[in-house]
Amino acid sequence: MNREKIVDEIVKRKAVAVLRIKEPEKLKKVIEALYEGGISVAEITMTVPNAIQLIEKMSNELDKNIIIGVGSVLNKNVAEDAIKAGAKYVVSPIFKNEIIDAAHKFDIPAMPGCFTPTEIQTAFEAGADIIKVFPADVLGMDFFKGILAPMPHLKLMPTGGVTLINAGDWLNAGACAVGVGSALLDKEAIEKENYSKLTENARIIMDNIFNAVKK
Repeated sequence: MNREKIVDEIVKRKAVAVLRIKEPEKLKKVIEALYEGGISVAEITMTVPNAIQLIEKMSNELDKNIIIGVGSVLNKNVAEDAIKAGAKYVVSPIFKNEIIDAAHKFDIPAMPGCFTPTEIQTAFEAGADIIKVFPADVLGMDFFKGILAPMPHLKLMPTGGVTLINAGDWLNAGACAVGVGSALLDKEAIEKENYSKLTENARIIMDNIFNAVKK
């Protein structure tokens, strides 16, 4: 898939699982459990031990319908290393032109983190494909409505503050997709290898999204 197609698929699938787990050996089973529950976009953050190697491994071993990306990227070198390992999109908690340029060099979407209206628009003008509004819980859903009223051309995705039962509300507020981490990844369930709990969580959030989209 090229850059445009990947963006289209993320917007179509609506939910991005943000994976920050301390036990990387469990990552494959976590992603598979979420996939069984309907979430097929997985962001492996650079805070996961051996993230680059895991991106390569997951890209080779998981169902090809799962879109693997990299998160918590802070510079262009990490972006390029992750893309070469198989990442299909690049997410950052910050906005840096060099990260966007590095992703686009490989025809890969860039999703920088932004907080203010000016920063969001500046990132868009720099070529950002989707703007990760972060931390979204600080700003709230009214912020999305307020931003999109004068700037409806933006694709905004909240990360932080998205739960299993409010994901649809974020979409109704104008988000093109949602990034969800801690609400989805039950730490106790992962620790006890209760992967069915993760599948259940994924189904809950996807049902919530589906019901919102139907309205």
